[in-house]
Amino acid sequence: MNDAHDKGADSYRSFLLLNEIAGEESLSQRDLARRLGIALGLVNSYLKNLVAKGYVRVKEFPANRYAYLLTPQGIAEKSRLAYQHLSSFTTLYRVARQDFLLLFRRLKEEGVERVAFCGVDEVAEIAFLSLRETGIELALVMDAEGEGGEFFGKPVLSIPHGLLAGNHRIIITSFKRHGPLRDELVRRGAPPETIHCAVSADIATMTLSTEGL
Repeated sequence: MNDAHDKGADSYRSFLLLNEIAGEESLSQRDLARRLGIALGLVNSYLKNLVAKGYVRVKEFPANRYAYLLTPQGIAEKSRLAYQHLSSFTTLYRVARQDFLLLFRRLKEEGVERVAFCGVDEVAEIAFLSLRETGIELALVMDAEGEGGEFFGKPVLSIPHGLLAGNHRIIITSFKRHGPLRDELVRRGAPPETIHCAVSADIATMTLSTEGL
């Protein structure tokens, strides 16, 4: 699983670098590091690899300044990676939609009428679309990191405040953080049997390969 994560992250970072370099603006390594939010040393390492593969060439200016340009092979590689990651996200969306729908239908059969979401990211939005198909109401939304925000008109509460707001079935709606979020919920007193997560083996693998940075 760690190998899948490393390969997915490497591929995604390479795509982001190629995408930035493809722009009209001349960017330094420091510029690229700032834009992508990764360490300068990591940018340097990725660029050396892309240059070695023939995807990027270096143009030198006076005063020891450098610019990075895509080669024709680099343009083709950027297109390939864009398709690869678009395909992965499309598959993730389709499988996640189905997994959440199956979970919510099962809860509906058990008589559950209201649920709480825990974890706000793109996966939570997919979960919300599936929830609407079942008629179950979204009672509240909580997140250890997103307190004070809003999710489809619901204020995002901290986990302690969310747990105080009522005894709901809790759906973990972040695949990337489902382990830490579950641990936090249990630590704060949520009964484990009330916590649900629609993570299948396929979803876990896809999440690791598409989470990028």
